Amino acid sequence: MSAPTADGMPMLGLGTWQNDSHDQCRESVKTALEMGYRHIDTAQAYGNEAAVGEGIEASSVDREDIFLATKVWISNLSREGVLSSTEESLEKLKTDYVDLLYVHWPAREYDPEQTLPAFDELYEDGTIDRIGVSNFEPEHIDEAREILDSPLFANQVELHPLLQQRELREYAAENDIELVAYSPLARTDIFSDPTLGQIAEQRDRSEAQVTLAWLREKGVTAIPKATSEAHIRDNWGSLDLELDEEEIELIDSIERRTRQVHPDFAPAGWE
Repeated sequence: MSAPTADGMPMLGLGTWQNDSHDQCRESVKTALEMGYRHIDTAQAYGNEAAVGEGIEASSVDREDIFLATKVWISNLSREGVLSSTEESLEKLKTDYVDLLYVHWPAREYDPEQTLPAFDELYEDGTIDRIGVSNFEPEHIDEAREILDSPLFANQVELHPLLQQRELREYAAENDIELVAYSPLARTDIFSDPTLGQIAEQRDRSEAQVTLAWLREKGVTAIPKATSEAHIRDNWGSLDLELDEEEIELIDSIERRTRQVHPDFAPAGWE
């Protein structure tokens, strides 16, 4: 079994946010790769790029077969900061390129006229294969696309059945931008939702598998964090679950709206 891809990016990956035990992070990355995962997501701010790199190195999977993504933190978004911090990230990750490099937030040192040309430089010299942004609203993406010479590939945002991001999904589809969902299980809140619970019980599946299958049906790539082999395997098991139209409509109709991530530097209007 392998994950379907969105323009070459596996649509199910391993997220590593808050996986901050070095040994645990290394082992979860190794376990996931040997189970079949081929998309690993990390960030400078997570403090675990070195552990991720060790996990990749310890696995039996060749680097060129892995889609590896990391993010430049908001304090490193000056031109020089982007270039120097990305070099440090590559050293920690034990690689000479990443498949996708994100602007983590449009905040603090983010200046589109300075930040984005640095991403262009990295793209042009082959240090990064694709450029992404994270936590961007449509107006930020419009501005970024005007400035970038290189294509903008993806926007990583919080997205799950309890925060369905309908307008952002529509915008991404219209503008040929991939959406990547972080916290796709709403930090376990999905396990208390009665609609997801009902479908999971009827299908003899977990709520996590139902949620990940729904995201895939919406064309959204998911990167759930998991540390134990059991959770990594359960998420992987979502790949052979196909929801029917009625189940998808039931999930679409969930009215509860809960955002898990709302830092004080989030964009204006963030709810």
